Amino acid sequence: MPAIFGYVSRDAQLLFADHVGRFYARQYGFPPMAGRLLGFLFVCDPPQQTIDELAEALLASRSAITGAVKLLESYRMARRTRPAGERVDRVSLDPASQQPQNFDSAVHQEHAVLFREGLALLADAPPERRAPLEEMVALAEFLSERLPALLEEWHAHRDELRASGRLPSADG
Repeated sequence: MPAIFGYVSRDAQLLFADHVGRFYARQYGFPPMAGRLLGFLFVCDPPQQTIDELAEALLASRSAITGAVKLLESYRMARRTRPAGERVDRVSLDPASQQPQNFDSAVHQEHAVLFREGLALLADAPPERRAPLEEMVALAEFLSERLPALLEEWHAHRDELRASGRLPSADG
């Protein structure tokens, strides 16, 4: 992105936001506006924006932005705050969004239980009919077992990067 004296052009910000929007729509089924908003929140200055500012910057309606904010809040990717003395909320990235997502082994344990329920329905079915659910049970159990260790490994790696100065610390 072209930057002049630390300033990133609005066009470059919007292009990045569009790229993020397309990626999140394709990979996760997000509405494009939610992905665009997420991308914009990563690069906008200041990092806290009002709904009106976001609507103007992203060339969208207030209702589209509000809906996108609600969706991102539900995924803990964005948050609203209201500074003392102000009458409007400010939207920014949720600090939790920088933490690894989907590493909760309980979610994968629940998947395994659900897939086993499906297997029970197919108890008398031929093996080829049961195979997709059996594989999903195996995958869910594998992820449930492996993700806690992988998360610990990430935290150790992140801490090494912070200690070496290659990654800023969480507090600034």
